[in-house]
Amino acid sequence: MQTKHDWEKIIRRFERLLRLKSFPVAFKLLEKKEELETIPFLRRPQNRMTMCQMINLVRNFDWSVGADLGDFLFPTCSSIIGLEDVPETHKDGTFRDIVWVATKEDGRKFEKAIPRLPVGRYEALAMAPLVYNPFEPDIVLIYANPAQIMMLINAIQFSDYEVMQFSCVGESSCSDAIVRCYQEGKASVGIPCYGERRYGHAQDDELVMAIPVNLMTKALSGLEALYRRGVRYPISFAGAENDASLVFPPTYLGLDEMMKKVKGDGRRFLLGVTGGIASGKSTVSRMLSELGSPLIDFDLIARQVVEPGTPGFAKIVDYFGAQVLADDGTLDRKKLSDIVFGDMEKRKKLESFTHPPIYEEFFRQADAIAAQEPDAIIQVAVPLLIELNLQYLFDKLLVIYVPAAVQIERLAARDGITQDEAANILKAQLPIAEKLQFADFVIDNTKDLAFAREQVEKVWAELQKGL
Repeated sequence: MQTKHDWEKIIRRFERLLRLKSFPVAFKLLEKKEELETIPFLRRPQNRMTMCQMINLVRNFDWSVGADLGDFLFPTCSSIIGLEDVPETHKDGTFRDIVWVATKEDGRKFEKAIPRLPVGRYEALAMAPLVYNPFEPDIVLIYANPAQIMMLINAIQFSDYEVMQFSCVGESSCSDAIVRCYQEGKASVGIPCYGERRYGHAQDDELVMAIPVNLMTKALSGLEALYRRGVRYPISFAGAENDASLVFPPTYLGLDEMMKKVKGDGRRFLLGVTGGIASGKSTVSRMLSELGSPLIDFDLIARQVVEPGTPGFAKIVDYFGAQVLADDGTLDRKKLSDIVFGDMEKRKKLESFTHPPIYEEFFRQADAIAAQEPDAIIQVAVPLLIELNLQYLFDKLLVIYVPAAVQIERLAARDGITQDEAANILKAQLPIAEKLQFADFVIDNTKDLAFAREQVEKVWAELQKGL
């Protein structure tokens, strides 16, 4: 079976961000049991098993497992995924009444509440560690502790926010995650039941989330966005007895003060201008300047705050060493970039040295422009505006767009590097398609200057109307 994604790359990233203890499980239902024969390295049960046993063999034993109706120990499992109908002894409440509920009437309510897939639609199921690209799954099962599951919920809610609804039927809780995920096409959280903990070896602290395959890249994108904003696993403890204000994000406790610095008397209008590398941000900023928009350039400020003799320069050299210096004693930005490229922790350390003075200079320049032109539309060019979560500082956001293939071609030509090298550099930035979801205005910069200028003039007219 062919796969549509590079699952190894995606899952390794999940594992790194969430520190997962067991393999995410590719789960697929097959309309014909003969399809099992097309999946490589698939093992068939040597004895009749429960579904939770099979899941455990995949996520902890590193096996690929396939099963049809004859491989299931009893109909409680197989009827949930529609391989057979529910027996009459279940429908009338007898089965659940033996252990799980007080009366047969309660047992009937129990069976009726369990979500199930239609009988006869499928003949078999296949499961495997998704990291091995075994096949394109229908859903993915991720077993994790409550903190990790909460991180996954936050990641899925990061864009196109939606409240997540959970349910728990009690025993046979695999239906809560697996079947609801199939039925609703949404991520579903389940609490592994007594049976799954006894026979499937789910641990005391484990929950399970079933994720539709089409939401996996969205979940990963959300995890990465949260990581850039400082929301990470394992979750560090602030200490219940400590002053929490010392460890809260600055925007939680200092937002009003920050906005006062940015907005001054409240009249100034700030337009955030961003895009991907080699997308033509400077060209668009120059056009806006010609139309009358004063420019604050974060790239220029970033260079100024690390010049020799500045506090930023001293901190960088003290932390990274003389290896980041050029022969003339200035900062070798290429060497420094090579060190922090791909190393998020070192990058965050560098940002802690440079960002405070950058913001202070930004505030100073905004004040100076507003003092001379109180009604100015101030454009602020920030290459990593969205990656740094600075959207809240601006009244509107303008994103310059070119497809990734064009970015790679332009970057390679501009910097005299290979297209493979340019593609690797591009991977360190948020994909341009994801930036578009934050944009109030988009400039398509794939054609000539006249095409770009026409769009810029339309944006400028809209901005002036809004003042």
